[in-house]
Amino acid sequence: MARANQGIPNPVLRGALFAAVQGKNRAVFQRELLACQKGLQIRFTGIQLDQSDLDVWEQALHLARLHPLGTRCEFSVYGFLKALGRKTGKSEHEWLKNSFARLMGCGVELSDQQERKTYGGSLLEFMRDDLSGRYVVIFNPKILTFYEGGWTAIDWQDRQLLRGKPLALWLHGYLATHAKPYPIKIETIRSFSGSSNKEIRCFKRKLATALNELKKIEFIMGFDIEGDNVIINKPPTPSQQRHLINQ
Repeated sequence: MARANQGIPNPVLRGALFAAVQGKNRAVFQRELLACQKGLQIRFTGIQLDQSDLDVWEQALHLARLHPLGTRCEFSVYGFLKALGRKTGKSEHEWLKNSFARLMGCGVELSDQQERKTYGGSLLEFMRDDLSGRYVVIFNPKILTFYEGGWTAIDWQDRQLLRGKPLALWLHGYLATHAKPYPIKIETIRSFSGSSNKEIRCFKRKLATALNELKKIEFIMGFDIEGDNVIINKPPTPSQQRHLINQ
């Protein structure tokens, strides 16, 4: 189901809040300090979120865009799953219940270290009617704090092509936030992506595989791994191109 690109906050895409892990390997955190972009601090309490949870959160944000934050946004489970490109059977309904439970049950503390301000709360609240198969989702207006670090339009069709490939999905979001590629330390990617792989040599192989997936869908033109760095050739979007011209 085609839809417009969704604007996602850069702090969400440039850190380990939605990690590049398989769902079966989730950790449980208590005020864990997550790796993220300079100037921000994210502490997380709850069951680790992954890239499939980002899809759910992103779709809920997309539906809520027509409603003032803090008000009810109602939708059917069937339509929500179809929009995610998923099947609509019992197992998928249970999968969605689990994802909403993680997003509701987590505690996120997002701190702007320059402004010395912190947002603390869950990523959404919900109500579910199991008889009608409908959800009501409510976003706290203070969630706008996430957008103060800027936002990026994410290509939904690309994400559907990369489903089941968590590191490729994470890289897709992270690289989309940068108008001009630059050498990135492999250790930075490993840390920011929340990877559970502690062996840098093994992670480097997984990184090359993930980048080749991005090359297949023509999100990047190519890449070179040189020592401890990776250099990625990614064409800027039209809006990023205008930004570079105006610099």
